[in-house]
Amino acid sequence: MISMVRPKLGQHFLVNLEVANREVAYADIKPSDVVLEIGPGTGVLTRLLAAKAKQVIAVELDKTLVKNLSLWIPKNVMLIHADVLKLDFSCLARFTKVVANLPFQISSPITFQLLKYPFSKAVLMYQKDFADRMVASHGGGEYSRLSVGVQYKTFCRILEVVHPHCFSPQPKVDSCIVELIPRKESPFFVENEDFFFELTKCLFTHRRKKIKNTVDQMFGKGCGKYPFSDQRVEELSPAQIGELSNVLFSLTRR
Repeated sequence: MISMVRPKLGQHFLVNLEVANREVAYADIKPSDVVLEIGPGTGVLTRLLAAKAKQVIAVELDKTLVKNLSLWIPKNVMLIHADVLKLDFSCLARFTKVVANLPFQISSPITFQLLKYPFSKAVLMYQKDFADRMVASHGGGEYSRLSVGVQYKTFCRILEVVHPHCFSPQPKVDSCIVELIPRKESPFFVENEDFFFELTKCLFTHRRKKIKNTVDQMFGKGCGKYPFSDQRVEELSPAQIGELSNVLFSLTRR
């Protein structure tokens, strides 16, 4: 099945069974868990998850891989042939955990999509540079919209670095196994989350501009007084971006 890899889909199949076993161990799968797996590929993780979970919901885009998976998957695996970015997760059985070796090209959109849904833990494989951005602090070059969103919604940590030889074909960079645990309470108050996330996106799109220049472009000049206007977004902590969002939300709703 390894010969069917399609690099354009961001597929690098995990072939190291020891790494796969550690991923499942990190997730601490219980017999009552319903596990969402995104991009099961050749099924290395799927087999291990199915042996421990109540149910596995495996979403795969590649029809050839779906066909091959369907020949052997256990009865407690629901195999869905779909583009996960177009899938309404609310139509699925409620999943309690997410364990996946994500196709690298959809890392960002699928992460933001997952943050909208309740689950107890996710253990996900990312490229190392992406994982570094997830845990980055303000003031550094890796700090991004992703850092803010992930840290606002979850407790995030890198569990281990995985070398390219653990995959086929081998990627050009290291990967990381990352743990995400949704926060029960937000670390800071946000008046309107949609506004907060949209503001964060716009500010980081123009990360080298002073905040006042981006705000002027978004809302017009003279919208009122707000903090951090002469700073750049990369200098602000997630909490400070939240403070800015609350002030601007109030000003623009007058």
